[in-house]
Amino acid sequence: MASLLDGKKIIVTAGASGIGATTAKLMRDCGGRVSVCDIDKRALDRFADLNPDILCLHCDVADSQAVSRYVEETLEAFDGLDILVNNAGSAGPTAVAEEIETKDWDATISVNLSAQFYFVREVIPYLKKQHSGCIVNMSSAAGRLGLPMRAPYAAAKWGVIGLTQTLAMELGEYNIRVNAILPGAVEGERMDNVLKEKARMLNLDMASIRNNETQNVSMKRMIEPEEVAELIIFLCSNNGRSISGQSLGVCGNIETLR
Repeated sequence: MASLLDGKKIIVTAGASGIGATTAKLMRDCGGRVSVCDIDKRALDRFADLNPDILCLHCDVADSQAVSRYVEETLEAFDGLDILVNNAGSAGPTAVAEEIETKDWDATISVNLSAQFYFVREVIPYLKKQHSGCIVNMSSAAGRLGLPMRAPYAAAKWGVIGLTQTLAMELGEYNIRVNAILPGAVEGERMDNVLKEKARMLNLDMASIRNNETQNVSMKRMIEPEEVAELIIFLCSNNGRSISGQSLGVCGNIETLR
């Protein structure tokens, strides 16, 4: 995989931890020049210290003006862009729909859906000029299935698929490919936090909750961040040159979300 992305100029949003950090490092190892942004300054500083060859910039992806500044700074540093990985997201509230507050709904939609629009709006003109590019938008298994107690998250992730398919149609003639990835339950701190809240609400222990999480997965396991990152790299490399407008699951085949 070492040369799959040689010389490619890449943005990975929310790249200081989780799937984003794993993806950024692997894309770097594949020859890419990588810029990451994150809202968590402490995580970003730690990541920057460990990865001095990756451009690390603070950005609140839910702020369209901050996104514009970040993209401009990256374009200036790299003198262009080839790949956008729209990875940023938030779990949102864990509650039945009637108990979700408007501010929590709005915040979840902003980070999981609106932010992806802000980024594509900024980068598309540059990709069009060079008549090439690749965009990967992070959706979720919740983007094809309902997800009880996570209404704003599921709504946003369904929206990502609609955005992805529309962009693929609009940009295909410019040789710009756009795909969505739909991870299942991915091991890591964010999933642990979601499961802890679910355990609290259902009055169950963590072992039971983790077991329940994989009962409706055909492969009976959670997903590692590396599995998602490897698919992103395949899609962004020449190997994925004819793949666009697709929504690709990395979930072990989730049969239902209950």
